[in-house]
Amino acid sequence: MGLPYYEVDVPISTAAGLSGVHVFTGPADSRSAAVRIAHEVYDAARAAQEAGLEVPGKRPDGWGARGYRPGWELDWPAATADRWNNPYRWVRAADDGDFDL
Repeated sequence: MGLPYYEVDVPISTAAGLSGVHVFTGPADSRSAAVRIAHEVYDAARAAQEAGLEVPGKRPDGWGARGYRPGWELDWPAATADRWNNPYRWVRAADDGDFDL
């Protein structure tokens, strides 16, 4: 069995007052590792974009960024990570409490 899948949520904002959350997903052995890896793929996407290169895409470990938007600042110290729960799969986690037969 592979590593568990994590979702990393990073608050984002712009100088114009826009805000939201940027989401990264991928396998990791802990929450802290998931945040570290998400930060790595973001940094790689940013570096590629700023160098005029194509964003690298998905790494062999399954993590990647599809793009980079200049002007959006990510608040990495406020990032959170938890196990990812696919809302579209047939088998739900036992503690979801939102599924009745």
